[in-house]
Amino acid sequence: MSAVLNLNRGNQQQQYTATFAEHWDDLVGWEARLAREGHFYARLLKAQDCRKVVDVATGTGVNAVGLAQVGFEVTATDGSENMLAKARENAAARGIHFADSKVADWRHLDDALGHEQFDAIVCLGNSFTHLFDHEDRRDALRAFNRVLRPSGMLVIDQRNYDRMLDHGYDSKHELCYTGEGIKVGPVELNPRLAKFEYSFANGSVFQLNMYPLRQDYLTHLLEDAGFVNVERYGDLQRPYDRQGVDFIQQVAFKAA
Repeated sequence: MSAVLNLNRGNQQQQYTATFAEHWDDLVGWEARLAREGHFYARLLKAQDCRKVVDVATGTGVNAVGLAQVGFEVTATDGSENMLAKARENAAARGIHFADSKVADWRHLDDALGHEQFDAIVCLGNSFTHLFDHEDRRDALRAFNRVLRPSGMLVIDQRNYDRMLDHGYDSKHELCYTGEGIKVGPVELNPRLAKFEYSFANGSVFQLNMYPLRQDYLTHLLEDAGFVNVERYGDLQRPYDRQGVDFIQQVAFKAA
């Protein structure tokens, strides 16, 4: 999950403290997450002959490192220097060097990256739900589009907020956050706010504010930003049961 700058539901830089960053890997559960998800994302990118990838929601680095390990040239960005510092540490411990790493505001991603173009963008870990304003979401996706080369690919995911809002929260804890011994769930949930609480075995408790994006709305946003051929997966599978999966993955392309 990424932290994003200048939000209107609490500054995510402040929520992702250095202490929270140190706990984040326990929540992610690196080995189980990469074993379950890594091949899926690598396969998507390789099928489109992608080489240069920017992870815009680097967090502590699990996806960025996983993609670099299988040969992609990865630029790592996040809204939190605390999270990026941990990502660089995790990368170095595994012998990985990012092509670049920097704090970046999604709405101005093309400026932050010096108007360099990439084959693919990944925005994973339920990160896009940190944006609370409709226009900010539009601006961010348009910036993503500008960063991609023609026919470039965007892969973006989110929790299944449709099920959460319509039927209540539950999770199999098999994707994204696979760490053991951590209690995770919403302490406040309504159509405009999902406030999640993370309780760790050592007694530490943290909270994050997220906007509960519905699947169809995100698809509309992608198309409005100029993306085409949007495809959806549920828990890495297609077709999928809209009410039976924990996470939704959407894959979209910049026009040729």
